Amino acid sequence: MSPSKPSRSTFKSKKQSRNPELTKAKILDAAIEEFAQYGLNGARTKEIASKSGVTKAMLCYYFKNKETLYQAVLQHLVNEINAAFQPMDWELQSPKQALESMIRAYISFEANNRWHGMLWFQEAIQNHGRYGEQTGWQAGFQGIVQILEKGMAEGQFRKLDAFLTTINILGICSFYFDAHENLKYLDSSQKLLSVARVNQQTEEVVKFVLAGVAVP
Repeated sequence: MSPSKPSRSTFKSKKQSRNPELTKAKILDAAIEEFAQYGLNGARTKEIASKSGVTKAMLCYYFKNKETLYQAVLQHLVNEINAAFQPMDWELQSPKQALESMIRAYISFEANNRWHGMLWFQEAIQNHGRYGEQTGWQAGFQGIVQILEKGMAEGQFRKLDAFLTTINILGICSFYFDAHENLKYLDSSQKLLSVARVNQQTEEVVKFVLAGVAVP
């Protein structure tokens, strides 16, 4: 009896297994979820390998150990949020326009990256931010500071502490998503993560922040 002909799905599986970038992407996706739930200390590489469809040996081939993988996950998320902001040329916009654009971009990123907030929370609790510091995330923070300082210099924004205000703006943008598992019990009919509700929340945040920084 002649051997059966390999199916198209078999060829596809083999092709994917030989694609290093695809394999690494699958590992990172699984690792983001695992680290967000359990942090660096509690995450299990065996579980990450299983969810990404690779062996533990293959995982270690791409990422030397759990710490290396964790650092790659943090850097991956920072790169993604930087990429989300990249298409916008802040220098060509007024401070008000730039701040609004950044708020909208950040909320959109949070809505589409649900593990982001949990991951940074774990990093703060378990590692006191020492791994996150290496990613260069501070550049995005300083970008908002610069927009606020420019707005004050041009008389569009009232006098305020740009550093503290930036922290408050980021908090307003992210709390809605980071605390969703608690907030959902306030009113189950709200459907907080629905597209319509997220869009409404975005508009509320934009109005709230811009009113707060505007010159009286």
